[in-house]
Amino acid sequence: MADSGPGRLSAWALTLEAALLLVLARALIAMVSFGSWRHWLGRLQASGTAASGDTVPMAQDWRIASAVERACWRLRPLAMKCLPRAMALHWMLQRRNRPSVLALAILAPQARGTLDDLHAWVEVGTAVLIGASEKPYAVLARFGSGN
Repeated sequence: MADSGPGRLSAWALTLEAALLLVLARALIAMVSFGSWRHWLGRLQASGTAASGDTVPMAQDWRIASAVERACWRLRPLAMKCLPRAMALHWMLQRRNRPSVLALAILAPQARGTLDDLHAWVEVGTAVLIGASEKPYAVLARFGSGN
């Protein structure tokens, strides 16, 4: 096999890890109250602060975000909305001791009325690794992984 080098294996392993975490996140969201698993997201950050501060995303961070997107594509019969995607990426970064922030947000009242009223994304520093949007979301909570 020509594509069986170490980089290929690690991409496959990252995608498998992401798929497992996506399924776990989706199950938690669907079957367990938010209050019971909220602490798995990390520490609640003070309003207006980002736990990752001046951190710049590393190439590995982007590779992990890509693995989450690949896993979503492979799991496409299951609808993987923004929250399970953000949770999987945030957990994968936490496992690697990478600082990240998972943000939960809502659209302004005048812009609401669609299925996308709520949104989640993951930041490292000022970069949004997954869940970037042009819509005017107001952050409700930020959960930081520290570091």
